[in-house]
Amino acid sequence: MAINILVVDDSATDRKKIQKMLSEYCVLTACDGKEAMRVLEEHDGINLLILDLNMPNMNGFQVLECLKKDERFKKLRTIIVTNCDELDCEIKGLELGAVDFIRKPIHRATLKARIDMHVALLRAEQALEQQLDTQKLTFDTIFKQAPIGIAISHNCYPQHSNEAMVRINPIYEQITGRTKEELIALGWAKITHPDDVEEDVNNFKRLKAGEIKLYSMDKRYIKPDGSIVWVHMIVAPLTISDEQQYNHICLVQDITERKMIEKALYESERSKSVFLSNLPGLAYRCNYDTEWTMQYVSEGCYNLTGYPPESLLYNRDLSYNDLISPEYRKEIWERWAQVLAAKQQFKYEYEIITAAGEKKWVLEMGQGIYNENGGVEALEGIILDISDRKAIEDILKYNNEHVRWTGLYNRDYLVSLLEKELRLKKNSKMALIGINLGMVQLLTASYGFQYSQNLIKKAAEALSQHCTGNRILFQPRENRFIFYLFDYKDKKELLDFCDVIVETLEAIFVTDRISGGIGILEIEPHQNKVDIDLLLRRLLIASEKYISLFSKDFKVCFYDEELEASVNRERDIMEALTVIATENHASDGLFLQYQPIMNLRTGSIDSFEALARLRTKKLGLVSPLEFIPIAEKTKLIIPVGEKIMVKAFRFLNKLRELGYDEIAVSINISVIQLLNPNFTNRLFELMQEMRIDPKNVGIEITESVFASEYDTINNIIEKLKEAGLHIAIDDFGTGYSSLAREKELQADYMKIDKYFVDDIMAANLSQTITSDIISISHKLGHFTIAEGVEHVVQLQYLREHNCDRVQGYLISKPLDEEEAIKFLKKHGKNVIPGSSKP
Repeated sequence: MAINILVVDDSATDRKKIQKMLSEYCVLTACDGKEAMRVLEEHDGINLLILDLNMPNMNGFQVLECLKKDERFKKLRTIIVTNCDELDCEIKGLELGAVDFIRKPIHRATLKARIDMHVALLRAEQALEQQLDTQKLTFDTIFKQAPIGIAISHNCYPQHSNEAMVRINPIYEQITGRTKEELIALGWAKITHPDDVEEDVNNFKRLKAGEIKLYSMDKRYIKPDGSIVWVHMIVAPLTISDEQQYNHICLVQDITERKMIEKALYESERSKSVFLSNLPGLAYRCNYDTEWTMQYVSEGCYNLTGYPPESLLYNRDLSYNDLISPEYRKEIWERWAQVLAAKQQFKYEYEIITAAGEKKWVLEMGQGIYNENGGVEALEGIILDISDRKAIEDILKYNNEHVRWTGLYNRDYLVSLLEKELRLKKNSKMALIGINLGMVQLLTASYGFQYSQNLIKKAAEALSQHCTGNRILFQPRENRFIFYLFDYKDKKELLDFCDVIVETLEAIFVTDRISGGIGILEIEPHQNKVDIDLLLRRLLIASEKYISLFSKDFKVCFYDEELEASVNRERDIMEALTVIATENHASDGLFLQYQPIMNLRTGSIDSFEALARLRTKKLGLVSPLEFIPIAEKTKLIIPVGEKIMVKAFRFLNKLRELGYDEIAVSINISVIQLLNPNFTNRLFELMQEMRIDPKNVGIEITESVFASEYDTINNIIEKLKEAGLHIAIDDFGTGYSSLAREKELQADYMKIDKYFVDDIMAANLSQTITSDIISISHKLGHFTIAEGVEHVVQLQYLREHNCDRVQGYLISKPLDEEEAIKFLKKHGKNVIPGSSKP
């Protein structure tokens, strides 16, 4: 006998799967409620309806309302697929015929077993009816061969009469584990699990009272050994003929295995439910259309969007596309198209607009669901709230791009911006204006770190007022600022803006009398590759050009060809010094000249000052005023300084070999050398290796080095003095040391700067303080050496005021090594007329 089944589901994939699973039956399908009603009208004899309540157009509940009103469908059995207990109650309230329920999500084995059970019942009914009509099939045959348990007129309580009216087939006995006689004697209530008895008894009473037409339930039987067997049971009235008055029929199917599967599935669903309830967002299934029409939305929808899930289902109130911030809609559609074409995972971050009108950042992760032909049937995934993460990312991004103290963009952001701008703005005029406030650090010693930092912050706030659409301010270093300008007119506009900057800074630093430098660097257009670090170095050079310790002004300097030449020259000098520092053998590039120092008391030469000279093939002779600062800046002064000491010691050894063992040589030492932890030990090692007598070695240190690290340096020179070396303070009178500190200096000589010696040539000698310097030095316990003596008048003045030694062109210019020896041999004592006789 043919069994006709109608499957109503909006998913084409699910319809095909069910149709394939029920291949032994005649299966018709419909995609929604309207099509279902049309199929029911056009096809007579549909026995079983599998109906999904959640469908577009006409939903399952509306279909059931229509079925109730039509007498033709009173015997139609219906399996309703639902996930809502409240709807179950409403459907039961319709008082339909044979209605059964399956909860979502559907397990295939469960659905197949449930359908087979209803089909078995249908076939039993059909067979019984056919027996009565045609007498071709006996009732006993159907009863005994049915694949399900059947009990007819089996009462809930023990029966002792009318046993002939009770019919129980072998499968029922097998399921319950008892014989017919035992079952009749016990009644089915006795073998039913206590938790299921009340519901079963109440339903049975309602059935007998005619209140319901049938009932079904899952229940548990207790076998004699105490084990539990789960069954799905359908109980319905049964009247075959006046001669055979059977009051009801009970069909049971063993579903123990299915219940175990359902339990595992429940645990899985429970875990899934816990996951979804704690998910910072929503899970979804939607159509692949421009509105992202939602078929399923989890409860997290409300917390994420402010809308209840049902508002989005099938676009009832609004579509998910309405929630997406407009600027992302096209990009999301294109991204999905790309990943679906490649059958890849979707992952994208974007913003949505909530019911409250606020924007939230979300991360969507999903994938396509494909049908048998490879077409996209639906999309499934999750949408997570990442607003907190984005807020943290924004904070981290801000911190990575800004200076915390001032809030200005930092060097890293400047470099990344310039790299991007140089790629995109090939035809734009671009320039950098660097502001160097390095002199502010001098205030730290006097007023403390916080004072200088507050000044820098004040400067940052003032300069920020000049930012516009084409001017961006950066703070690449603690005491430096850079304006990046683009699309400006010409150099005049740059200079006019620099005047504004100068006016702004002078107003801030007027009371502190701090100066600074402003450098301008125009970036050449149409450059294919630009070294950003080189640009910033050039800008720094331009901003440092006019910075002076004694100036109180802010001056502007363009980086131009002349400055470029200066930078190139500095690089050439640095390269030459690097070669000298790394060569093991003697280099002709670095050599020494020796300027004689005369003792005014004896008129004889008693020492030389060793003066370093540099000669390169490219630059020729380079002044020490030029290469020594470069050597100090690059720290090459340490290896180069050692080579200078070695050359000076060799000269001393040569003098000793010639009999001039009382002549000393003084060597200029940089503060960088002096503060090198290994300096003192290395100096003593060299002297020991070259057999140098400490009394023949003098060390000259510029007075200005004592402005910082005073105690450290004084301790070092004290150690040198204790070893027998002579210590001289160079350029005395031009530094920053107080008289109190001068008294504490562990030095032997004070070298009077040429500035004060030149002052002797002034018309009014009464205003000259040179004699006072000599007097003060003597009172502080130091000898004096006057530098730059070029005139006899100066010599006479110095002798009259008891200066101890002199050097300068009046005595001799700096001499090469051989010339210095010849000078000693030629002059010996009484170098110039007027010196005292021995």
